[in-house]
Amino acid sequence: MLWRVRTTMPDRPGSLARLAEQCGRADVNILGLQIFPGVDAVTDELVLRTPSDWGEEEIERLVQRAGGGRVSASVCSEAALVDQPTRYVQAARSILAQPASFPEIVATLFDAEADPGPGDRGPSQDVMEMSVGDVQVQVRRAAPFTPTEHARGAAMADLVTDVLSRARHEQPMPAAGRRLGSAATPTYVVGDGAVSAAVDGTTVGVAQIRPEASEEGVRELVLEVDPAWQRRGIGTRLLVEASRLAALEGASEIVMNTRADNQAVLPLVLAAGLRGRIRMSAERLTVRAPVRDFAAAR
Repeated sequence: MLWRVRTTMPDRPGSLARLAEQCGRADVNILGLQIFPGVDAVTDELVLRTPSDWGEEEIERLVQRAGGGRVSASVCSEAALVDQPTRYVQAARSILAQPASFPEIVATLFDAEADPGPGDRGPSQDVMEMSVGDVQVQVRRAAPFTPTEHARGAAMADLVTDVLSRARHEQPMPAAGRRLGSAATPTYVVGDGAVSAAVDGTTVGVAQIRPEASEEGVRELVLEVDPAWQRRGIGTRLLVEASRLAALEGASEIVMNTRADNQAVLPLVLAAGLRGRIRMSAERLTVRAPVRDFAAAR
């Protein structure tokens, strides 16, 4: 069985030798090693092949016998053995090709984990936050992020910001009132808890808001645009109008939940001018954004 293991080791000669010795005695093979330097201690990431009946407790005891602390372990595949510089180059190429996929790519790059379910006593999770324009992208995992990884994440986010900025100048998004091809200009209707967009009497998009059961002052926003009418500014206008509606109803924040690979979210939030926060896990993408200012701008 393959495990990805992280531990903090004392920054002194012989630390890794003791760990290798303990692994040898336990018939555990070290297949990969990545070192993240620190001031007084070093974070080591290892890929270990262990006996089939081993679990997290056995790995933790093994590493602690060698002097390691803050041990975290998770089952992994042979993909964990891919050369790390190669992974970052591939991630950068993917971001250049599709900058909107940044949340998904960076979650995979840093091995983000799914959040524990309700009532699940999963390990507490560390958070890394990266800024793309006014949007904060968060990824979470049980293993603490190192200063080196924070620096790498910030560099990746800067790359996305530059690429999206150039794209906006080269191909500006259609204005909300612009005619869309041969069709009529969309009309936007604000109703009871929803905003809809219609073209020639046919609804092509809807943004619904409803109270978030677990949080006072928060509205959940569900936004849908007909696939044939996407990438025309309709979703952005719906998001803006729905945010205004939520603010007028007394909400302080909106929350949107979608699948992790939804590449429309990042450019949508940026285009709407929201100072949002995108939280990324292995399976879900959540956007939170304050809306107090929208009521005053009405």
